[in-house]
Amino acid sequence: MTVKKNKLEPVTSSPLKRKRKKKNLTLIILIPLLVLVLAAVTYGAKLYAEAKKTVDDSYHELSGTNNTITKNGKTVKVNPIEDTISILVMGIDDDSARQLGSARTDALIYLTINPKSHEINMVSIPRDTYTKIKSNKFNGKDKINVAYTYGEEEASIATVENLLNVPINYYVTFNFESFLEIVDALGGIEVDVPVSFTDINTLGDGQVTLEKGIQHLNGEQALALARTRHLDNDVKRGERQQLIFKAIVDKAMSAGSITNYSNVIKAAGKNMRTNLKFNEMLSIAQTGIDSKYSFNSYIFDWTDFTLEGASMVELYSDSVDFISHRLRVSLGLDEKDTTDEPDYQFKTNGISKYHSDDSQLDNGSTY
Repeated sequence: MTVKKNKLEPVTSSPLKRKRKKKNLTLIILIPLLVLVLAAVTYGAKLYAEAKKTVDDSYHELSGTNNTITKNGKTVKVNPIEDTISILVMGIDDDSARQLGSARTDALIYLTINPKSHEINMVSIPRDTYTKIKSNKFNGKDKINVAYTYGEEEASIATVENLLNVPINYYVTFNFESFLEIVDALGGIEVDVPVSFTDINTLGDGQVTLEKGIQHLNGEQALALARTRHLDNDVKRGERQQLIFKAIVDKAMSAGSITNYSNVIKAAGKNMRTNLKFNEMLSIAQTGIDSKYSFNSYIFDWTDFTLEGASMVELYSDSVDFISHRLRVSLGLDEKDTTDEPDYQFKTNGISKYHSDDSQLDNGSTY
């Protein structure tokens, strides 16, 4: 059974203000997936060795991840070729390559990858989501993106696990610069741009203008198409990101791109930190050779409120529960129920806990 996408548009009373610099780069999800694809299609001793060294140099083990599962009553290490795995992708806005300790997460994407059904479930978590921060350095609620400040990957992983009630087997942290460099290293991509628009460039000192129709995009243009917030909503933006991802994969898999793999791998690797080992990446990528993966993308229903003058995002509790259940089903942690039927359409009750400029809950409790 194919899980239907949650097609509800996010609910918001007023759009969050976006800074002019690089922000909310949810397209970072494309980078680790592209690395996995490249690891599979790379051939030849030189390129293989180069890819392995890049990943090995990016390897960083954590105490906060658990890459084990329970099988037949026994705890065993997950096998990416046979088992559904979970990955947290963190996009960091940090100008110093590989110096990832001073930044906040501008993108948080949770993935489950099922190598047998060839399904990928993914959900993006808004950077301003107000939630419990799980860190030894901070005890309380704040925007989810500050978890990285209080404990880097360990705190971000623990915070997302607490929010979604799901385990995280692996993580991948990326500098936002990787996306631009990867697309440019491929020599650009062909995309059928769905709508004409003009938006600010990454440096905030100019504009990017694209016309509707099939055209060749460089990294700057592809990023503008993926991240623009002025056209429609998060659902449509997600569809645009899917278009770009497919274009990247198509270009990476084309024979003419083989000579560019060295530059692509370098672009990804120098801005990456992960606890995925090279053989694990290769195993995941190899599962996609025999059959293409299908994507089930979820978007939270949410609203915004202000707390002490700061804009916060509240994810509706029933929306979090619904998406958490779908993710847990994909991991074999929950049994399917009526909400997993093919024709089921989720609709939030829209019940909000928080009030603008007030930290009180509806029931009068305070934090």
